[in-house]
Amino acid sequence: MKLVFRDPVSGRLLDNIEIVEADTGKKMGRLDAAHAIEAQRSKNYTMDTDLYELTMAAGYKVMKRSNQRACFDLYYRQNPDDGAFCIFAGLESVIRYINNLAFYPDDIEYLRSLGLFPDEALEYLSNGLQFTGDVWAVPEGSVVFPNEPLIRVVAPIAEAQVLETTLLALVGHQTLIATKAARLCIASRGAPVVDFGTRRAHGVHAALYGARAAYIGGVVGTSNVKAGKMFGIPVRGTHAHSWVESFDTEIEAFEAFAKVFPDNSVLLVDTYDTLQGIANAIEVAERMRSEGRELKAIRIDSGDLAYYSKEARGMLDQAGFQGVQILASGDLDEWLIESLRDQGARVDVWCVGTRLITSYHTPALGVVYKLMAADSAGGPMQPKIKISQNPRKVTNPGLKKIIRFYNGNDRMIGDLLTSDDEPIPNGEYVRAHHPMYDYMKKVYKPPYKAQELMIPVFREGKQVYDPPSLEEIRKRAAKDIERLEPEYKRFSNPHIYKVSLSDSIYRMKKELLNYYQETLQ
Repeated sequence: MKLVFRDPVSGRLLDNIEIVEADTGKKMGRLDAAHAIEAQRSKNYTMDTDLYELTMAAGYKVMKRSNQRACFDLYYRQNPDDGAFCIFAGLESVIRYINNLAFYPDDIEYLRSLGLFPDEALEYLSNGLQFTGDVWAVPEGSVVFPNEPLIRVVAPIAEAQVLETTLLALVGHQTLIATKAARLCIASRGAPVVDFGTRRAHGVHAALYGARAAYIGGVVGTSNVKAGKMFGIPVRGTHAHSWVESFDTEIEAFEAFAKVFPDNSVLLVDTYDTLQGIANAIEVAERMRSEGRELKAIRIDSGDLAYYSKEARGMLDQAGFQGVQILASGDLDEWLIESLRDQGARVDVWCVGTRLITSYHTPALGVVYKLMAADSAGGPMQPKIKISQNPRKVTNPGLKKIIRFYNGNDRMIGDLLTSDDEPIPNGEYVRAHHPMYDYMKKVYKPPYKAQELMIPVFREGKQVYDPPSLEEIRKRAAKDIERLEPEYKRFSNPHIYKVSLSDSIYRMKKELLNYYQETLQ
């Protein structure tokens, strides 16, 4: 058999070549080189976009407007599950996407085959498209709220426009799952929650990055092996009902599993009869103890989890196995966990799958990417506004930043959207305006602490931010959740956190609304 290697981009046969690893100078074999090229391309999401992003970029180029400077904000309009907050996630994926922004030759050939794009536009996409702008963002793991910019992009308009769809997909999904995980951990009242959702995710990519987002939100582990390998997340797992069914008796299945995994045995007890399954697990635990081993846990996956967990705890304790944990799974969500806890369920670890990884009740976060300012003929950027009959969809114009206020107990008391050049308040009275209703205003009175949230990520196309470790991101999320007052963490009618406009943003918005009202008359 003759081994050949083709460039995965062009399909060209590569022969008589020497491929050297850039970092080490080590010569690479053909298969190693193939893996390296495919790995590099796997980081490229440029074609994972909507067609209209590319038609607009092409149009800007043909109309000689591709270098017009523009500011876009990425934000969401409504909290999922009627909650009060979100946990921002996905920034690391965004950084990787922007760093690898490029069209490959076969991408350009495909676009050419559509018959939509002028040659000038295709040449621009092929040779000229790279990100040269600035990106500011809220740190990953931060608690965030509707209508405040999670990411601000300032760049030539064609470059900024191309980013839209992919940024929305990366941030929307991961923020949604991180938020769901945080809610589950609030419901569990400190008991560990584990992500069991891989098999129910909307594809393996969603499972992988959903596991990462869930870990940011507070889960202690995941069943996803690749997430463990890539991100260092602790992996957890037991066995399925099929393991029990494959043996002649349940106790034989338990004994076999305990023999193979003597130091990590978690037995699923509800295949046939849950109470008998618990008794069989106890019998196996007694044999293990006689051999110097301990059963780690049992898992209950169906039935009345409150009843069975209480029965299991009583049976285990009476047999002298107070240290054996009880795991629960089976279509759990935050409302059911809260209810089971209120009923006195004796569950040590909650294993949540479908309703975590799909954010079952709110399967999509309404993230948007809106133009907030643009220059004209090379002059300074002017604020832009999108007007709608729905007041929630009217944008807050201009280049903005977020100022977060804390009280003397270090609890969050409100966010203020200000112009990017406004100073951070320092003890003075601060007037804040409701984004939609003129009569609703708020005044921040000292003493308070004010902090700017957004940080620079890219400057002139160069990454200037070194993302923290996943553990640090996770700690940020936990700290921010702790800084929320309890009324924001309720699942039923939570208090609404105030995101307001500064005097300057409020006046700018009113002036633009009045201008367009008069212009349209």
